[in-house]
Amino acid sequence: MKDGYVMVFSTVADGGQAADIARAVVGEGLAACCNIVPGLRSVYKWKGELCDAPEVLCIFKTRAPLFERLRDRIRELHGYEVPEVVSVDITDGLVDYLDWIKANTVTDP
Repeated sequence: MKDGYVMVFSTVADGGQAADIARAVVGEGLAACCNIVPGLRSVYKWKGELCDAPEVLCIFKTRAPLFERLRDRIRELHGYEVPEVVSVDITDGLVDYLDWIKANTVTDP
């Protein structure tokens, strides 16, 4: 398991689902924060069909050791059959902000 911090991206169908997932995982300490970005439009292939649909982007900030638990919890709460849950390493950042992430997430991965 690696140390450090990550941003985790997930798209959902609407703002209600985004808020429900955000409240759950932040409340459980799996993420310190979730930005909910409405107004997204996604074009993708699903089961052989071209889709063009509105979505909402969730951006979670957490510690890298919590990624698997966060991923699994998002999947549990998500409405899609195969949800997007991808992690990007935070290679640098304001130390005070990174300390805030650490202070607001669970310490036992």
